[in-house]
Amino acid sequence: MQACVLIRVVPPKGPAVLEAVKKIPEVKRAYFVFGRYDIVAFAEAPTYDALSRLSNKLHGIAGTKSTETLLEG
Repeated sequence: MQACVLIRVVPPKGPAVLEAVKKIPEVKRAYFVFGRYDIVAFAEAPTYDALSRLSNKLHGIAGTKSTETLLEG
């Protein structure tokens, strides 16, 4: 399964959060973006449960305010 995870961060923590996101093996690409969210991460996982665990892991990164995970068909 593929997903796009939208991440909001505490302002001074952006670079540290992005580096932590990029170190997670399921995350294939991650970038800073402009607008309501600060980081967008594109990820892959074998099952819905694995994606759920990944979403929780991303949400648990220090400096993360919120996440929103969008699943691809």
